[in-house]
Amino acid sequence: MTRLLCLGDSITDCGRLFDHPPLGNGYVQMLSQKLSESGRNWEIYNLGTDGFTISRILDLAPAFYLPLKPDMITLLAGINDIGLMMNTNRTPAQQETMMENSLSRYRELLRILSGAQCPVILMEPFIFPWPQEYGNWIPFVKIFSQGIKTLSEEFHFPYIRLHDTLNTAARSRGMETITTDGIHLTSDGHKLLSELLFREISVFSDVPERV
Repeated sequence: MTRLLCLGDSITDCGRLFDHPPLGNGYVQMLSQKLSESGRNWEIYNLGTDGFTISRILDLAPAFYLPLKPDMITLLAGINDIGLMMNTNRTPAQQETMMENSLSRYRELLRILSGAQCPVILMEPFIFPWPQEYGNWIPFVKIFSQGIKTLSEEFHFPYIRLHDTLNTAARSRGMETITTDGIHLTSDGHKLLSELLFREISVFSDVPERV
């Protein structure tokens, strides 16, 4: 059995905490179905938590996440860090410092997760300019995303770009088809994300099964 650990914020959580389906109602649940249909025996843990920043995930990683002994980890986080930069009346200098600190904590998180000695799939945070004010977040998402991309190369972890892919789909199909509020995803948005993640996980189909 291959043990998959999914970490992140509300986009990963997607009702896990409050509606109580163990895998939530979003991309993790859809991914579980795809993996089941592939014929492989997977044990999946959704530990995404609504409201979590990189710091909160980092706090729990050594004592709570790694003891699960995953064979593969996925990580989708960072948009709450950017929200704090944008919504707390910070000066540009303070925002820059917050960005540096968040990326530093992201690096520390990857250092800890690398102790699991398994693939860690990093996913790019994303935002939609809908409502229009979220367009102001996009430069910060791009900076954060480039930081994650650099870290993925440093740690030799795979990296999935999501911002442009999801925004292209939203422009093509209509924003309300992909996102509920500019941050979170509709069922169609989660389906697209699950397909992208499934494709990346398939690259590691030779991950040894846990007995």
